[in-house]
Amino acid sequence: MIGLTILGSTGSVGISTLDVVRRHRDRFRVVALTANRDVEGLFRQCLEFQPNLAVLADERSARLLQRKITDQNLPIQVLSGVPGLQEVVSLGEVDYVMAAIVGAAGLVPVMAAVRAGKRILLANKEALVVAGRLFMEAVAQHRAQVLPIDSEHNAVFQCLPRGIEGGLEDVGVRRILLTASGGPFRTLPREQLKFVTPDQACAHPNWEMGRKISVDSATMMNKGLEVIEACWLFHTVPKNVSVVLHPQSIVHSLVEYKDGSVLGQMGHPDMRTPIAHALAWPDRIESGVGSLDLIAVARLEFEAPSMERFPCLKLAYQAMESGGAAPVVLNASNEVAVSAFLGGRLRFTDIPVVIEGALARLDGVQGSNLDDLLALDDEARRVAEQITSGLVY
Repeated sequence: MIGLTILGSTGSVGISTLDVVRRHRDRFRVVALTANRDVEGLFRQCLEFQPNLAVLADERSARLLQRKITDQNLPIQVLSGVPGLQEVVSLGEVDYVMAAIVGAAGLVPVMAAVRAGKRILLANKEALVVAGRLFMEAVAQHRAQVLPIDSEHNAVFQCLPRGIEGGLEDVGVRRILLTASGGPFRTLPREQLKFVTPDQACAHPNWEMGRKISVDSATMMNKGLEVIEACWLFHTVPKNVSVVLHPQSIVHSLVEYKDGSVLGQMGHPDMRTPIAHALAWPDRIESGVGSLDLIAVARLEFEAPSMERFPCLKLAYQAMESGGAAPVVLNASNEVAVSAFLGGRLRFTDIPVVIEGALARLDGVQGSNLDDLLALDDEARRVAEQITSGLVY
């Protein structure tokens, strides 16, 4: 039996992971489940999957969950906060860790899982955006294993040969092509973008996702973060990673080789496919996703993204190319801006304005260790809040 800890089990990726696990109870055992403040959601999961431990980031929420656990006489220990998250990824009976906490909050527990030498099923792209070099160095040092869960990076992983640690050039790869749906506003007249509401931005045409990542998809910051993530995961540089708009979300990404061959991975837009792939790799297991009917799909479209329509994508490329800790500022300021937009304090079109302003103010910053990067993350958030407050909504 493979022991599994799920970080962020009540989110969309966590729920999909449990759906795959539900189909393979003879293969996987849930050791620990974690959430932020969703007491009811985590309690329902505890009732079904009977983990040894449950963790809530909020201490008050953890006390509420403990009462529910006690009332049901369940033999489940409830922990709280970052120490609890670090504990449940480091346990000896845990083999795999699903890292599905959204945002920079997932960085510390994911690094703890790496140091414990676990197989990391990485759905938290911020771990690589914020601390890419430190993360990959730790993976090598502690002999951890990282399998990407983002559909795009998982597709690239499936299309690449083994042994890419020396760089893509060594294995005959010319470039990586990350596909993007373009979100709900791909064809919306640009002059109407400033009137976009949070509900409109969260109505993704193909994927069911949380509100923050849905907004990132609408601005294409999500794709920009994925470019940065791909550079670290696959040992390459931004010029070797291209973004292609593909509205159908059937081709999840492609790899182009020097001989002209292009390998792509296709499937329904359902996160259970990459989750099942990473859980079972190098084997294959049922995910619950049906067969792809290419006749019903009928046509596949591809086009280049406009950097004018999607300035967040341009800012992400610039941040990675500049080196240093610019991606930390990019990610933190984006989280602040998206939160302000979802809270009705910022226009959709001002999200890149906040990010660009924060990058300009903190230009040239560096960070040599995790503490430095986390301190910079805090500073970038303060700067982004200042910029947000100065914009008239």
